[in-house]
Amino acid sequence: IEIGLTPNRADCAGIYGIARDLAAAGMGTLIKPDTKAIKGSLTSDFTLDVQDSEGCPHFIAREIRGVKNGPSPEWLQRRLKAIGLRPISALVDITNFFTHGFARPLHVFDADKLKGGIQVRAAKGTEKLEALDDKTYTLSQNAVGVYDDSGIIGMGGIIGGTSTGCGDDTVNVILESAYFKPERIARAGRDTGVISDARYRFERGVDPAFTAPAVEMATRMILEICGNEDSKVSQIIEAGSAPEWERTITYKPSLMSDLIGYDMKSEEQLSILQALGFQISGAMMKDGPYSIKPPSWRGDIFGPADLTEEIIRIEGLDKITPRSVFAADSVPPEAETLNLSRARKTRSALAVRGMHECVTWSFLSDKAAQTFGLTDDAQRAKLTLRNAISSEIDVMRPSILPNLIQAAIRNGAQGYGNVALFEVGPVFEGTNPDEQKVIASGLRAGSNHTRHWSDANAARGVDVYDAKADALAALEAAGAPTANAQISRDAPDYFHPGRSGAIRLGKNVLAYFGELHPAALQAMNAKTAMVGFEVFLDAIPPSRNKGTEKPYLTLEPLQPLSRDFAFLVDKDVAADDVVRAAKAADKKLITDANVFDVYVGKGVDESQKSLALSITIQPKGESLSDKDIEALMQKVIDIVEKKAGGVLRS
Repeated sequence: IEIGLTPNRADCAGIYGIARDLAAAGMGTLIKPDTKAIKGSLTSDFTLDVQDSEGCPHFIAREIRGVKNGPSPEWLQRRLKAIGLRPISALVDITNFFTHGFARPLHVFDADKLKGGIQVRAAKGTEKLEALDDKTYTLSQNAVGVYDDSGIIGMGGIIGGTSTGCGDDTVNVILESAYFKPERIARAGRDTGVISDARYRFERGVDPAFTAPAVEMATRMILEICGNEDSKVSQIIEAGSAPEWERTITYKPSLMSDLIGYDMKSEEQLSILQALGFQISGAMMKDGPYSIKPPSWRGDIFGPADLTEEIIRIEGLDKITPRSVFAADSVPPEAETLNLSRARKTRSALAVRGMHECVTWSFLSDKAAQTFGLTDDAQRAKLTLRNAISSEIDVMRPSILPNLIQAAIRNGAQGYGNVALFEVGPVFEGTNPDEQKVIASGLRAGSNHTRHWSDANAARGVDVYDAKADALAALEAAGAPTANAQISRDAPDYFHPGRSGAIRLGKNVLAYFGELHPAALQAMNAKTAMVGFEVFLDAIPPSRNKGTEKPYLTLEPLQPLSRDFAFLVDKDVAADDVVRAAKAADKKLITDANVFDVYVGKGVDESQKSLALSITIQPKGESLSDKDIEALMQKVIDIVEKKAGGVLRS
């Protein structure tokens, strides 16, 4: 029998759990262990104080006096050797028997070595434990510490200490059976690097209802192997209680056919679930519904789909016969949504501009999150991961730029200083679904052009206009009406205040672009200037044109005309305002307007600047007379003066 243990099956980290599955599959009869309570006759003065109920919600102990800790019997040694373990002593071998036999780690303290009672509390992060594997570990603050009056004696759920370990001269013992929170054990294990059989089971989740029965079984075994007529046991000494594990799932057997495509009688399905320890209630009808209660050792069962998985696993996946899949509709539905189409087209457009696509983590450090917009402490706390891979990536990202900056830094360290990177992915403003947005973000560093002998002056450092061009290219590819967009100067604080901007449609922000603020780069340990952009794909309004095909190319038979203007405007007037005003003079005839020169200096008032504008006029249907052209030029002059305060320069 080949066994492939998945992380969710902590119950099968013991032989008994595997036997339960084999019995359910019809390979034998499961022999239930004797968990009958043992009446204690010893009055114990042992004290137990659990202060960390979050990390250790349930702790059971029992004092046993008058034992002899010699070699374990031959049958026990043989079983341990069969799974690769070295027999040590009877008491240690018994705890190993329960760890590997019932997936229930236990621990035995030498009662005579204990200084006072046992206290269980969260570790401070400074304690040093001389462990049973002959190594010394510094406990992390995630660890559940086990203490006596002298100090640390064990790392709960992971490994015990040598100071209270059992030896050949051990006569009196304290038997421990506890339930530790899986998350705490996993974190403490990662922090300290301890690999143990106990950690393997506790971090996956042991049976919370087996804590007390395990004590009774282990007590009986200790008395049989190590006890004599003078041996005495105390009553159970208990702190806390087993965490709540009971839950009810509503199940209809027809789900088996709907979900898996396998037809199986209701009574056969229920029989398998009962054999696996599930409790079933409800009217015995063909399709239920039935109320199913998973057993305490199956903390991974949450819904009806999990139940079908259990049934077909025991029934046999090889019994599922292949079936042809027929389409319900003759015409398949559209496979690509608007958002997916925008993302695909944006990726292509940015790649055409010479940028390389990245895929980075969807989280970053707390410091980076604060630097790039997530300054509210309460909001940042909501987006902080409870079980982060690392403290350097423990907050859901509010921006992709920090990840791209780190990628650029790594490239620079390898000698690739000229980088152009982009990523299309999610960012997070909160925990609600509408607070997750898909954006296209890009970053450039170094030079915008590869050095070449043919034009030594072609290469220059990247600037705000590179970022603006990237953002506009992404917006145009995604279907945004860039011709109607406005440029404003209200980019976020992590952009340079004088070398950045926002692209808007009215009040709707489509993108930010510009040089990154030196303080933001310094916070990310970047040594060179960088420019970047953020395009909010979700903010782009849907196109009014519902057609899926591009219109035919239409060329006007008449030659376009070009006319130049020079306007004097106040220094704080944006060039875009002048361009938009000029184009508004006649939206049918004026097809383009561009600024080709900006002048300040001699002949221009200190409070003003001169903007040179080139306007393209495309006649429609018939040529324009000189009178028509002059009237149109005057209209441009008038509307620029009205909307932008511009005066034609003489």
